[in-house]
Amino acid sequence: MTDVYGINAAKTELREAYATGDIERLLRVFDPDGFTDMSSGEPSSYGAAAIEAFRERASALFEEYSVKMSIIIVDIVVSGNSAHDYGWHEFTLTPKRGGTAIRKRERYFEMWTKKPSGEWKISFLITNGDVKEKFACTESHWFLSEDRSLHVD
Repeated sequence: MTDVYGINAAKTELREAYATGDIERLLRVFDPDGFTDMSSGEPSSYGAAAIEAFRERASALFEEYSVKMSIIIVDIVVSGNSAHDYGWHEFTLTPKRGGTAIRKRERYFEMWTKKPSGEWKISFLITNGDVKEKFACTESHWFLSEDRSLHVD
C-alpha cells in the first residue's frame, strides 16, 4: 500500500466514523499519543487533552445530529514518515429530533504521522469556516454531492 493510499484509507475511516456516529472509530484516526487541535471556534488543545476535547465535541454532535461528511482533498504531500493534506470538509447535520438540516463547510489542513505499525494518524489539525467566492452576481457552488441536477439516474 502506498503512503497516499494509506492516508486516503484513513480519511475514508474519518468519513465513515462521522456517518455512523462512532466516537471511538473517529478517534482512532488521530494520533493516540495526542495531537494538536486548532479547530475553528475552539480553544487550541494539545496531546491527550486534545483527544478528550475532541471526544466531548463529537459526543455532543452525535447526540444531536446525524452527520454526513464529504471530503474534498486538494493534495496529499508525503515526506518520509510525515505528510500533510488540505482541502475542504463539508458537513450536513440532520437534527435527530427533526428540523432543517444544517450545511457547514470548513477548510482544513492536517499533518499526518506514520506510526511504526505503518498506519497514518492525524497529529495536527487546523480548520476554519470557508467563505463562498463571489464574482459579479454569482457565487461559488458548494455541496456538489447533494446537487440532484448534476446526477445522472
